[in-house]
Amino acid sequence: MSIKVEHISKYIGRTQILSDISFSIEDCGVIGLLGPNGAGKSTLMKCMVGLWDFQSGEIEVCGIKASAKGKGSVMPHQVTEHIGYLPEQNPLYEDMYVREYLMFMASLRSKDKKLNAEKVEDICQAVGLNKNTDKLIRELSKGYKQRVGLAQAMLGDPQVLILDEPTTGFDPNQLEDIRALIKELGKNKIIFLSTHILQEVEAMCNRVIILADGQIREDTTDLSDLETLFKIKTKG
Repeated sequence: MSIKVEHISKYIGRTQILSDISFSIEDCGVIGLLGPNGAGKSTLMKCMVGLWDFQSGEIEVCGIKASAKGKGSVMPHQVTEHIGYLPEQNPLYEDMYVREYLMFMASLRSKDKKLNAEKVEDICQAVGLNKNTDKLIRELSKGYKQRVGLAQAMLGDPQVLILDEPTTGFDPNQLEDIRALIKELGKNKIIFLSTHILQEVEAMCNRVIILADGQIREDTTDLSDLETLFKIKTKG
């Protein structure tokens, strides 16, 4: 499992959103993409999972590669076999029941209904949804809706989880459980998560990439004084 991002630039119209982004991840762990709002975090993740094109550079996820040619390129759809993705705006079918929705999403990856049912039950237990599987999604709190989105990303046991602001909507008690789950998952997977909250990185991550104004300002495993580092690297 690996992620390689080399010299990625992304424009929307004439506005440059990402500028010459390069980094690689080759080991399991939780890597935080930290930056202020508008830094380009969500844009980078959308390029990595194949939702958006990019105008220059190359992205490789689990051996699947896309290189910008001509007007741009997007990751091949086969990358979805290896990654789980939780976008910032969690897209849920709110008129479906939790178990029904997750079974539907599992069926897009596998036609084995028995295996899908087992996976859904296991994942619901892991993310704390086991008491809510028979509820309509629209009846859930924001935090529990986010749990459904996280469960969806975990279906298929992907090698890489790309999570955009994964702890949005959780109360302090829920945060502790979700942080522990993400850290546990990071023992056997690459977890690449975005946030603008320093405490999230300090609580979960073993490496941080600081992004500001569409550029990488720092890439380090030294989180000893993250607040000072963040202020210095994002100033101006």
